[in-house]
Amino acid sequence: MKTPNATRRRPAAIAAALVGVVVAALLSAAADPSPAPARADNPIVQTIYTADPAPLVHNGRVYLYTGHDEDGSTWFTMKEWRVWSSDDMVNWTDHGSPLNLDTFSWARQDAWAGQAVERNGKFYWYVPVINDATGRPAIGVAVADSPTGPFRDALGRPLVQNGEIDPTVFIDTDGQAYLYWGNPNLWYVKLNADMISYSGSATKIPLTTQGFGTRPGSTERPTLYEEGPWVYKRGSLYYNVFAAQCCSEHIAYSTAPSPTGPWTYRGTVMPTQGSSFTNHPGVIDFKGSSYFFYHNGALPGGGGFTRSVAVEKFTYNADGTIPQINMTTAGAPQAGTLNPFVRQEAETIAWATGVETERSSAGGMNVGWIENGDSIKVKGAAFGTGARQFTARVASATSGGTIELRVDGPNGPVVGRCTVTGTGGWQNWADVSCPISGATGTRDLYLKFTGGGGYLFNVDYWRFAV
Repeated sequence: MKTPNATRRRPAAIAAALVGVVVAALLSAAADPSPAPARADNPIVQTIYTADPAPLVHNGRVYLYTGHDEDGSTWFTMKEWRVWSSDDMVNWTDHGSPLNLDTFSWARQDAWAGQAVERNGKFYWYVPVINDATGRPAIGVAVADSPTGPFRDALGRPLVQNGEIDPTVFIDTDGQAYLYWGNPNLWYVKLNADMISYSGSATKIPLTTQGFGTRPGSTERPTLYEEGPWVYKRGSLYYNVFAAQCCSEHIAYSTAPSPTGPWTYRGTVMPTQGSSFTNHPGVIDFKGSSYFFYHNGALPGGGGFTRSVAVEKFTYNADGTIPQINMTTAGAPQAGTLNPFVRQEAETIAWATGVETERSSAGGMNVGWIENGDSIKVKGAAFGTGARQFTARVASATSGGTIELRVDGPNGPVVGRCTVTGTGGWQNWADVSCPISGATGTRDLYLKFTGGGGYLFNVDYWRFAV
């Protein structure tokens, strides 16, 4: 992970990916000269590779917990977990990494797929790692007072360990919490009210073909169940959505009348698609709509070990079954608008080309590694009758550059230009302001960065004024 005062250097794999994204955007613009062409919003994070989405709805926001595939990985090389949040499903704020392998003194490697849940004002994040003492997978639990952390090891040891991975956590309407996990088997325990201990011993769920489908041509693993369960309740029905039939995986699901079964296989949610041979589901309801999270290898440079999280909106069938959902580049529609007249973190992004994020000395994250031609898209900014001024918090160890404020597209009308000069350091923050004209209505906003060679400046946050 980069530090705020790190040497300005972009990893080669991400650099190649971002170049590819820029090229794709230019080709799209050339192919469609209309003033507001449709542009991809999936995958929802473009600054790093992300995997294993685990969404959580809390206080009107979606918090998205993910893994982080390292640049250039040729295996599941993962050292930390990341958090993002959104209140409109398209503009996602990067909260950095509040949990990593070093959080667990007993962990050796493999920061793989986990899930967080809130109870009594605390947030519990269940994650699998390799136990250094045994060399086998174990599941730990971290706790925090905020959905964005920082998280700390709640136990100082594994919560459960039987050599299997992929925990999902679910609190039933009667208050009983359950932890499920497993590959190649499927297990559960009943968590106690403290969420860091459990009653009884781990129970193995029978993997029958009636419950989890039939795997073609396999006698070793007769059912479709592979890994990555996601258990939740809708009405009186319990759903278990899971990665099926390696490899390549698709997403399937089963339902049951109780959280412990008996399970009945219901079919495919997402067919094998994309350029990743794994997948991982996450399902939520938010602002009256249902959303399905998954991952693929859709970013340039992406693949089975360099994955990216994406999301689709869907509607349950009248009988409660889940329709088949396909991967798209459009993603979910915006649920609301963004208010540009309040402080907006620069790392709140619908689509980015060229930039990355890092920890800011002022707290939170900032956008950095900005070069000439890079840009950030913020979707659906509600300017109303119009904005007259733009202010940004910036820092530069060089001579700076310019923030071009454009609407409708990266090459759309310019509504303002802010000059950024050197501030004496990448974390020496100062405000810059400029007049705005033509920013009215609800528009997609683009912060396009221009200047000379090398890295230009960092941006911490911004806002418009009337």
